[in-house]
Amino acid sequence: MTAPITGPRVLRGAILDQRGPVSAAALLFMGHQAGEALVPVLVGTVVDRAVASGDTGALLRWLAVLGLDFLVLSFCYRWGARRAWLGDVRADQRLRLLVADRLLDPRGGAETGRLPGELANLAVADAKRVGVVNFAVPLGLAALAAMLVAAVSLVRISVPLGLLILLGTPPLLLVVHFLGVPLQRRSGPEQERAARASGVAADLVDGVRVLKGLGAVPAAVARYERASQEALGATLGATRVQAGYQGAVLAANGLFLALVALVGGRLAADGQISIGGLVAAVGLAQFLITPLQMLGWVNGRIAQGRASAARIAGLLAAGPAVAGGDPAAPPVPHRPALALHDLHHGSLRGVDLEVGAGETVGVVAADPADAAALVACLAREVDPARGTVTVEGRALAAHPPRTARSGVLVASHGAELFSGTLRENVAAAARDPAPVASAMAAAQADQVADVLPDGAETLLREQGRSLSGGQRQRVALARALAADAPVLVLHDPTTAIDGVTEIRIAEGVAGLRTDRTTLVLATSPALLAVTHRVVLVVDGRVAATGTHAELVASHPVYRSAVLG
Repeated sequence: MTAPITGPRVLRGAILDQRGPVSAAALLFMGHQAGEALVPVLVGTVVDRAVASGDTGALLRWLAVLGLDFLVLSFCYRWGARRAWLGDVRADQRLRLLVADRLLDPRGGAETGRLPGELANLAVADAKRVGVVNFAVPLGLAALAAMLVAAVSLVRISVPLGLLILLGTPPLLLVVHFLGVPLQRRSGPEQERAARASGVAADLVDGVRVLKGLGAVPAAVARYERASQEALGATLGATRVQAGYQGAVLAANGLFLALVALVGGRLAADGQISIGGLVAAVGLAQFLITPLQMLGWVNGRIAQGRASAARIAGLLAAGPAVAGGDPAAPPVPHRPALALHDLHHGSLRGVDLEVGAGETVGVVAADPADAAALVACLAREVDPARGTVTVEGRALAAHPPRTARSGVLVASHGAELFSGTLRENVAAAARDPAPVASAMAAAQADQVADVLPDGAETLLREQGRSLSGGQRQRVALARALAADAPVLVLHDPTTAIDGVTEIRIAEGVAGLRTDRTTLVLATSPALLAVTHRVVLVVDGRVAATGTHAELVASHPVYRSAVLG
């Protein structure tokens, strides 16, 4: 049985996966800190054995040893920092890939309840905070090594000083650890609220045109201001905690070092240690500021890393939205029949619908929620609560999601375009380049290309923002047609397109999808007029079936939905 994904497992995995660079960095940083700790010891030795005695030869020899120590500690720090940085960025990259892989899992589920900006924050800021732990751990081990070298050196100079360091350090580290607990508690909410604000901002930018059209910009701005204020409050709270933590750590370190200096001074005054020993003891006491501060910084980074690892673990452990299906299932046939049996999901209450092989069927939902629920089931975004979707008699859920979606291609109403040329967008899902030109012509996307400066080779901005809404719909429809899927489901593909162009598109789609299985969920009279028959869904159930003309003449609900 696979162990559950938890924050501690994510954090340990980030360290163990980079154990090579982290171990090398720890050893090299230890060498650097040991060398730094030996500097005051060597200076004290120079004072006792060369300066006090006036021995020039001894002075030169010990100065050479001191120079060698500086050479070693410089080398160790330079290469240790490189290895630690490597462990940091590799762990960061690995976590980003894990987050991206989970988000791209065809079974879905990880994005549920999370805004796009929040997901981006997880993949960037949280992954970085966990990666930094790989830089912090070697520094923490090096700081402990430095304190050990300092303690041993002080024991050689004076047993009381050495014991003071050895016995006083564990309580000091325990105090530092407990001081970091509030920082860890604050770090998680801070990241969550910052991610939420990023998500709201991204949504606001994406929908700015719609918001302007609806006159809803003030309400959207107010929503962002609330999210931003919450994020600011969480950040200020975390910053206050961090400032208090750093101040408390500095105070604890200062008191400890003052005690060491006081004891050393008394011993020197009583003649229990030499002048060189006093110089070394004072130097070591001053040196200890660095590893003690380092331990405080390390503890803070680990606290933040734990909080971010818990957030990443929450995404990685998110359950799939749909089952995985049978990998050995055969591909969807080229010209299949599609059927829905007693389908229950969301507002659907037992929909039964059959689309024959090569047939084009329209679906008009009196309630848009019914159409959305149908799209979710056909796109395998969810597994229905009850009932089945079958293709040639085989349950769609029996296919892996990727296979099912390539066999039953759902062109959703909110289809997005990507950075790249118009032609690249249309050909993105095409199995071969042959259908691209005919798909562009059927969707009237070739007219869009004609008005662009470089035609079909014109570069589009992110999400196609350089195009109008109707132009984006035509390009997205052309992309769906170019995929030449066995079953194509179109959901409101022409809502932003003028009536004359819509008629030409309807004729083009009907001509291109002749003898191909097609389901059109729309209320457009032009699109419904070219279907073989239309199914009306009311209150989550099929209420009527007939041609577009028959239903317009005989069914008031259909007439109201289609003709307004």
